[in-house]
Amino acid sequence: MSGNDKNNILVVDDEQSMREFLEIMLTQEGYKVTLASNGRKACSILEKTKPDMVITDIRMPDIDGIEVLKKAKSLNPETIVVLISAFATASTAVEAMREGAYDFIPKPFKVSDFKKIVKDAIDSKKLTPLEKKQNQKNLYHFDCLIGESPQMKKIYDLIQKVSRTKTNILITGESGTGKELVAKAIHQLSDRHDKPFVAINCAGIPENLIESELFGYKRGAFTGANTDKDGLFASADGGTIFLDEIGELTLAIQVKLLRVIQETRFTAIGDTEERSVNIRIISATNKDLENEVIENNFREDLYFRLNVIQIKTPPLREREGDLPVLAQHFLEQYSRDMGKEIRKISAYAMDILSHYTFPGNVRELENIIERSVALETSNIVLPESLALSNFRRSIAKENRREYDLGPEGIDLDEVMAGIERDYILKALEISYGSRQRSARILGLSMRSFRYRLEKLGIKGS
Repeated sequence: MSGNDKNNILVVDDEQSMREFLEIMLTQEGYKVTLASNGRKACSILEKTKPDMVITDIRMPDIDGIEVLKKAKSLNPETIVVLISAFATASTAVEAMREGAYDFIPKPFKVSDFKKIVKDAIDSKKLTPLEKKQNQKNLYHFDCLIGESPQMKKIYDLIQKVSRTKTNILITGESGTGKELVAKAIHQLSDRHDKPFVAINCAGIPENLIESELFGYKRGAFTGANTDKDGLFASADGGTIFLDEIGELTLAIQVKLLRVIQETRFTAIGDTEERSVNIRIISATNKDLENEVIENNFREDLYFRLNVIQIKTPPLREREGDLPVLAQHFLEQYSRDMGKEIRKISAYAMDILSHYTFPGNVRELENIIERSVALETSNIVLPESLALSNFRRSIAKENRREYDLGPEGIDLDEVMAGIERDYILKALEISYGSRQRSARILGLSMRSFRYRLEKLGIKGS
């Protein structure tokens, strides 16, 4: 990037050290920077020039950052305004977003995150809405999959390599990592894309019905079989069948499945004639099938038939950089579905999400964003709309410790005080010192939270 008239940034902060820090950082990034030491000077500059962006502190004497925001927008609605503050509150954030702020960033912030917010804001101003949508799709989408992390790019490469083959594929990974989406992408890129894609959740069909659901039955085969019925294998003829949670199949059904794979033929319940079927089998599991084979819960011969090529979907916590992309995708999806105009997730809320480990992976993130969109009343997702009960579990996981009583025992009061202190400090960290938000995260009343702070000698803002 090279500095030019389209990249002018006005920095407003009453702290000289912060102004100088931002000036150096932004200048190094190629922007032209103008400084203002207070809101009054900023308003004067705005009346004479039209900066592309304004970065302003909120809490300043005389004219605060909200007034600077209003002034900038009144003079030029296209001006991008980013507010920063060490004293972030939900009400202030809501007011800022309603007045048209691009984002609200709490201090202290990560330099890398700050640079990205500035760059994204500047770049977004140069693109038309159609270009923004197209760029987002090109950068982050692969068929129905989303993400540009190195881990996902490896998945995309594998999908392209195996899609044109007839080889059976086993997709492994934790629950919620998008195993069915990988299977769909393989099918869509294959020569079978115009034929059926039939997905079966093997754990979702009762054991006494699984055989009839898979292979069908003839009229009179059992009580209630009043007509012939094709099974799911017949429905998938010519296409792809996706067997999700394959590790849940009983050994008896595993034998029948192995025969279908080996001979491409099966027999419906109550029928005397075999039926040929042309299908590609993609299976998935969140279990360790090798261990299931050792424990005699899964047939070894079937395992090798299914596991010709294995694709492992990475958990969300290992997909570096994909969290913001996925969150924005779900935000746009549910904003559209619910008829809302929520355009982005605040840096404040995104920072809290980044501290979470997402045991439910992408599916859990989707649920959190859906809930946030439903609860949010402003045009940007703020921390108060997130499912904070989930973050309590995350804190607990991060602070899990090994308990060793030792030969001489322990001082239980001292140990418990240490654990309590860790929880409180972690809650204060992810809520940027907000006592009210920290108390909510920990499930405490404000009175109880204040008592614990005083007891442990912890200072909170």
